[in-house]
Amino acid sequence: MPTPNDIKPRAPLAPVLARGTFGAPHRPAAASVLGAGDVRMVTSGRIAIALALREMHVGAGDTVLVPAYHSMSMIPPVLACGARVVFYKVGPDAQVDLADIAARLDATVKVLMVTHYFGIAQNMAALRALCDKDALFLLEDCAHCFFGEHEGKPAGYWGDYAIASSMKFFPIYEGGCLVSARHVLRTPPTVSAGKGFEVKACLNALENSFAYGRLPLVHALLWLPLKLKAALWGRLKQRAAPALTGTLTPSSSDSSYEFDARWLDKRASWFSRTVIAHASHARIVARRRANYLQLQQALVGLPGCRPLFAALPDGACPWLFPLLVDAPQPLFERLLAARVPMTRFAETLWPGAEMCANSAALSRQVIAFPVHQELRADEVAWMTVAIRAALAA
Repeated sequence: MPTPNDIKPRAPLAPVLARGTFGAPHRPAAASVLGAGDVRMVTSGRIAIALALREMHVGAGDTVLVPAYHSMSMIPPVLACGARVVFYKVGPDAQVDLADIAARLDATVKVLMVTHYFGIAQNMAALRALCDKDALFLLEDCAHCFFGEHEGKPAGYWGDYAIASSMKFFPIYEGGCLVSARHVLRTPPTVSAGKGFEVKACLNALENSFAYGRLPLVHALLWLPLKLKAALWGRLKQRAAPALTGTLTPSSSDSSYEFDARWLDKRASWFSRTVIAHASHARIVARRRANYLQLQQALVGLPGCRPLFAALPDGACPWLFPLLVDAPQPLFERLLAARVPMTRFAETLWPGAEMCANSAALSRQVIAFPVHQELRADEVAWMTVAIRAALAA
């Protein structure tokens, strides 16, 4: 049976560079983690987690509470610093179980990590109050909500530290950030990973765009350099920094769950930082909300499924549209055959997380579809028809 790695979707799952990436509107300004506090731009969210743990002096003998519904990439940074991971439960709608968190507190617990799934904020006022009461650090995982605000505050504001994954929201090949609204970051300014990394970060983003028919003129102009890419890569690898032996980009860019401490002092590429600085943030939020609502309107009420969230809250900027499906595997196979872009967040959980029945159910039953800003209107319309057809089969 073919796998998602064997079949290229008909529309991009993640943002790709397009003519409208840097277009209007640029105003009003969109709330984002970048406005929450002191910022360091790094190569991935998991690197930002490791840096946050370092800022909090987490080490051997400490416990970090992590949601049982999680990306496995969240766990290795905790283990790498010698701390212990303890999972806490979430509800059927992926909201944190405050009572279960309280039951797991002991003298070793130092950090509570909280995830805003798919861009929908948790009850941060209650979580902040819990952490203040029990003298815990709150690490706000904004990997799914680079943009957005909750109770009038930007994503990332509530935590002692927050991390985000910029490559989920921008057409870039790598990128993440560490933010703190409550502390001055002691992490020094990061350094470049070298010329090979800088070139590859740019070319990979361009090639991904070309693969989906965007920027045809740029593609035509670059056909010769791209044709000679293999030879170029051989030379770049020979010149790569010794500290990055065997790789020019972090494994996070290739959907791996690995954690490589060699990237801790490396900043996001110039290309990624430039795209983040100059892309229209207001357009990103507006287009993502519109695409989400279009999918919601088309799929709500259909038999055998329901949107994970009953509504898209004001101020939220979604990462994906999560659909909770009664019989996910047959639907997944039909969608795969139709080349519909999709992902199954937390499809695999870290051993021990199965103690939460809701997390186990969410990892099996949620199929999520793209709503990003670079989807064309015809792609959203086709995707809607294809999903409905797969559900009806």
